[in-house]
Amino acid sequence: MVYTTALLFGHGVPALAEEESVVEMIGKYFSQLTTPGAKTSSARRGSVESCDERENTSPFSNLDAGLEHEERLLQQDVTRRIERCLTEAKAPTLHCQVLLLPRHMTVRVGQDVVRSSADEPCGLRGASIQVYVECKDGLKSAGSFLADPSVTPTFDLSVIFKAEIDGGWPPLMHIFDTNKVLKLRPEYRLVKRKLYSSASPVIHDFN
Repeated sequence: MVYTTALLFGHGVPALAEEESVVEMIGKYFSQLTTPGAKTSSARRGSVESCDERENTSPFSNLDAGLEHEERLLQQDVTRRIERCLTEAKAPTLHCQVLLLPRHMTVRVGQDVVRSSADEPCGLRGASIQVYVECKDGLKSAGSFLADPSVTPTFDLSVIFKAEIDGGWPPLMHIFDTNKVLKLRPEYRLVKRKLYSSASPVIHDFN
C-alpha cells in the first residue's frame, strides 16, 4: 500500500512516491525554511495530496464512462471538498501535523458516494455529506457540506475514514512526535440515511 502525505504545517509538500526518501524530502523542506534568502512555495491550503504530481494522467480519467459530464464535475468537486475537510481537521480535531492516506483513496470514496446516490431523486445533488475519522479515542467529525447548496437535501451520507491504531509512519517517527502523525487505513464506511423517510440507514463497508 502506497501512502501519501497531506500538507505539513499548512505549506505545500509534494506527494511522496514509493521510491522517494521521506526523510530526505523533509530535510530539504526544513532546510528551505532555515536558509537565509530561500523562498518557500506558496501554501496550498484546503487539499490533500493523494497522487504523484509528476504523473501526467489524472486519477479522475478512470471515472465510470456512463457518468454525465455535469455529474462527473460534481463528483470531482465533492472529492476535493472531502480532502479539504480532512486537511482543515488536522490540527483542531485530529491533533496531528501529518496526515497519511492511501494513494487515490479520496477518488475512490468520491466514486462510491456517486454510486450510493444513484437511486436518489436528485442524485448526488441531494446529498448532505458528513466526514468522520474513527480514531482510537472515538469518532471525530472532520466537517460537513452540501453537494449542491442550491438543492434541498434528500439524504444524509456519512463518510467514515478509519485511522491506524498503531499511529504514524515509521520513517517520520524520529522527526515528529508520534502523536502528531496520523495514518488512515484503506477501509472506509458509508452510512446513508434517507431524509423524510422512516427507512433504516444503509451501511456500506469498503476495503
